[in-house]
Amino acid sequence: MTTPTAVPPQAGFTHRQILTILSGLMLGMLLSSLDQTIVSTAIRTIADDLDGYALQAWATTAYLITATLTTPLYGKLSDMFGRKPFFMAAISIFVVGSLLCTLAQSMYQLAAFRAVQGMGAGGLMSLALAILGDIVGPRERARYQGYFLAVFGTSSVIGPVLGGVLAGQDTILGVSGWRWVFLVNVPVGLVALAVVSRVLRLPKKPHSTDRVDWWGVLVLAVGLVPLLIVAEQGREWGWSSAPSVVCYVIGALGVAGFVVVEKGLKDAALIPLRIFGNRTFALGVVISFVVGAAMFGGISLLPQYLQVVRGASPTMAGLQMLPMVLGLMLGSILSGQLISRTGRYRIFPIIGASTLTLSLFLLHFLDADSPLWLAMLFMACTGFGLGNLMQPLTLALQNALPPKDMGVSTAAATFFRQIGGTLGVAVFLSILFARMTPNITDELRAAARDPEFAQAVRAGAQSGNPADAALAKGLIAQDTSAAGEVLKDSSIIQQLSPELARPFQVGFADSMSTVFLAATGLALVALVLVLFWKEVPLRMVGGIQAANDKAESVVDVEARIVEQTGLPLPGGATVEPPLDQSAARESARRGVDGPGS
Repeated sequence: MTTPTAVPPQAGFTHRQILTILSGLMLGMLLSSLDQTIVSTAIRTIADDLDGYALQAWATTAYLITATLTTPLYGKLSDMFGRKPFFMAAISIFVVGSLLCTLAQSMYQLAAFRAVQGMGAGGLMSLALAILGDIVGPRERARYQGYFLAVFGTSSVIGPVLGGVLAGQDTILGVSGWRWVFLVNVPVGLVALAVVSRVLRLPKKPHSTDRVDWWGVLVLAVGLVPLLIVAEQGREWGWSSAPSVVCYVIGALGVAGFVVVEKGLKDAALIPLRIFGNRTFALGVVISFVVGAAMFGGISLLPQYLQVVRGASPTMAGLQMLPMVLGLMLGSILSGQLISRTGRYRIFPIIGASTLTLSLFLLHFLDADSPLWLAMLFMACTGFGLGNLMQPLTLALQNALPPKDMGVSTAAATFFRQIGGTLGVAVFLSILFARMTPNITDELRAAARDPEFAQAVRAGAQSGNPADAALAKGLIAQDTSAAGEVLKDSSIIQQLSPELARPFQVGFADSMSTVFLAATGLALVALVLVLFWKEVPLRMVGGIQAANDKAESVVDVEARIVEQTGLPLPGGATVEPPLDQSAARESARRGVDGPGS
């Protein structure tokens, strides 16, 4: 009599195998997260070199549009045909787009090539999370998702530093410094392709007979592109201007058309509407949208505070954001370990949303005189809240739907969080710039009554500092239009002497206080929604093992029918003897270790 051998956990994946696969997934995610932070730091230098300062927003908008549109497409296609081919395709497209960006000779070319990058970026984050969902059950998955957040947090620190260093060099090995911002993606992407090709071994997926929902993609593009454009450009155009209104109308018609198309296609739809019939998933998507708006809208202002108010360089501002990253990693690791041990996750989104609400409220108290350590403390609290919120939220959304919808559920969560983040940044920046000019103007008028400031103005008029001289000349003529110039180039503040810069710093800090208060209100909405969110027990197995177990149960049922009735199955089908549990999992293990799909 033989003793059954121990069964490796998670459908044949050992802990070591999972970590090996994670190395490839993390490299893919690193491409996307690192690129965004590097480019955001260097974009002003890039735009100046390409003589397109006024067009720089389009480089970001083009990337955002294609990344957002392709996210649900990657999720649906990977559910139909397998994850690995599309994950490798996403990396390849991203690398090609990065290489093209290094060759750009104008901002229009750069925007087009950034759109190619975005087509790859749409699959990097969502497919990495979906693959993890395939190989690891929801309860154990909480332990491993912390690695992904570590990549996200690390890139948010390294990115601004690296972007500032590269953009600050005239040439590196004969290539313009800013072009290396995109060129660094090429070797990282090639390594990621090699690692993913070697380590990612998944069972082959049967070819799907479903048709691809290209009509849904087209109508979704019609709906989202105008809305994303107006979100990025509405502040320049005016939110009630004719171009903005046209975007609203086309976007609304496109979204309505998308709902009609998806309803007609049912399960073949790009985003099947049936998934929103699951109340846990539907409410989770709304929470993702709100959290995305509060998170990206609020956090995007922290580098502005550090650079404009505190005078930090982009590189130094990246380093000063480190407490938030450490808080995020700490919150993620703690929540992941406790979810893995207890199998319960509902308390962590509540803790995360509560901490995020409190920290954003505390951030609104920061002013021009606040010590740096206090700002860092509030940032650490913000990161801790996000660490307890982002990971359990993704985990719960993946767990709410059947394993066969892993790609769709993950992509939908990412998709709606991106949409929320885009709108949040647009709204909060609009509030910031709407408050900035009147606040700075009021501060300049109040400072004009201060004898010390008046003396600094007279000294500035005679100094060799062009910025001081220009501002002093305007103030002597009682012209406060300099407040509006900050909207065009905030670096003016850093060029001024400390005495003349102070009204600008105070006005800017007051404006940011209003924005953080608005972000607090949005985070409070997320907290209320989380309190009404129902917890669904976490599955113990990943998507692959769930599919294997389902196949085994079908064979068992058919075998019992034949045994009890003696009748053949419809269509003359035959039944293979059911595998015992250990044999089934050993078979799954061999499928995993064999050639991947």
